[in-house]
Amino acid sequence: MTMKLIAGVAMSLTLGSGAFADGHLDKTDWPSSFTVGTASQGGTYFAYGSGWANLVAEELGISGGGEITGGPMQNMALVHTGDAQFGMTTMGPAAESLAGTNPIAPGLQMDQACAMFPMYQTPFSVTALSSSGISSIADIPAGAKIGFGPAGSTSDTYFPRIMEELGVEFERRNGGWSDLGSQLQDGLLDVIAFAAGVPVPAVSQLEVQTAVNIIEFTEAEQASILANFPVSPFAIAADTYTTLNSDARSVSMWNFAIANCSLPASFVEAVVEVVMSDNARMVNIHKAARSTLPENWDKNEVLKWHPGAAKWFSENAGATISPDMIYQ
Repeated sequence: MTMKLIAGVAMSLTLGSGAFADGHLDKTDWPSSFTVGTASQGGTYFAYGSGWANLVAEELGISGGGEITGGPMQNMALVHTGDAQFGMTTMGPAAESLAGTNPIAPGLQMDQACAMFPMYQTPFSVTALSSSGISSIADIPAGAKIGFGPAGSTSDTYFPRIMEELGVEFERRNGGWSDLGSQLQDGLLDVIAFAAGVPVPAVSQLEVQTAVNIIEFTEAEQASILANFPVSPFAIAADTYTTLNSDARSVSMWNFAIANCSLPASFVEAVVEVVMSDNARMVNIHKAARSTLPENWDKNEVLKWHPGAAKWFSENAGATISPDMIYQ
């Protein structure tokens, strides 16, 4: 553990809520271990999720860690069934899962996955090798091989539809972000369409190895996407990647950590306390955590809150959560 992280842990124990800080939590009904459903290696979910899982395990003295999965859709299924205690999802896949349209289990309403804490916004961005000559969406040639991430991921669920809306004709490819990055570098793909928190580790790695173009949407393209998909305007800051000279126009979708609704309230409250009590520590895990802030509790308009999480945000963030949005 770095000295910076040790200092962060010490500060959290000092500033945390009374029940957590004084060590008097009743842990008798807590699970002996936990897993956090993340996504593929090379993506933001894996780095972010494994980071907070390890942090929680260390602070609460319980065995736990991140698990490689297919991403938000699969995480909803794993948490709903209890095969994973925790996971991470985006609001689009969460809504589809509640409606019973998750492709992993069509017809199953996944209502046992509860909101736990806000993570960050997932920007939708496009990357190509500079040598390809592709510097805009309009430059993408008909029949281009585009990598959309793991099957069932947020990127794979929405980005092909976005590309179709923008008039792009393509051949669809799936895989983990690290693998797709290697395929792009080897000329096996023309474009990678990322939906992941920034900086995306695979893009940062590509920048070190070769020249890339990070392609922004035009104003007209952004307007078309906003009108047809459950996303918000977003700008990828210029300092996110060395390749960028200015902010890049994009769209984004909010991500939330989720918990199986039957987990003990005191356990979930303690987990939320660890993650939300010291943002600097979370940013040290991944820069996307700059948005992992208590005031962003209101970005969830889809999932019912876990009672333990609702209690923490009500007491520590002034959240006014409607009773019908708290799992009973």
